[in-house]
Amino acid sequence: MSRPEPEKQRLLREAVASDAEAYRLLLAGEPRRAQEPLERAARLYRRSWEEAGPRSFGRLIGMLKAAVLVGGGEPEARYVRDQLGGEADSPASRYALALAALVDGDDELARRTVTELREDGDPFADTAEAIEAVAAGDEPRYGRAVAAIVDEFEARDEHLTGVAIADTALVLARLAARRGISTDVESPLLPLDLD
Repeated sequence: MSRPEPEKQRLLREAVASDAEAYRLLLAGEPRRAQEPLERAARLYRRSWEEAGPRSFGRLIGMLKAAVLVGGGEPEARYVRDQLGGEADSPASRYALALAALVDGDDELARRTVTELREDGDPFADTAEAIEAVAAGDEPRYGRAVAAIVDEFEARDEHLTGVAIADTALVLARLAARRGISTDVESPLLPLDLD
């Protein structure tokens, strides 16, 4: 007899499925239809975080990314900052905190956190560079960092949601656009309207 799936796993599985649905719609040029699955994903990631415990930082990142893609993210950014207490001690928690700080316009915290994130090594180096460039308002530097992120996503054989999309670049593009920063990076892994 099989054991029932833990609630935290069910919620995470449903969040990832909602992200996948939204990503397919974004890539198909249907951003309005992507709104509802993104909102659902943000809610499910948060509920999954609350069930999973204090070290499941990917759930906070998923929640925040989905909320930013919907067009907001401020309440979720405050929630992430409250949950982390302004401190982060791992690559994933630093990424979550830096992203939340960027959403909130707390450029000093974003820069300080990405300095630590950069020390964590290659997996987050380009993301740290892009976050820092957005915080500094440095469009050429941001463009180079986003291009590197997209290249890394294009080289992947697998994507978390099963949908080949450079979601990190897309989220950063949305945050950069709020500050009047843009890039001309094109990829089949990005919607045509990157900003």
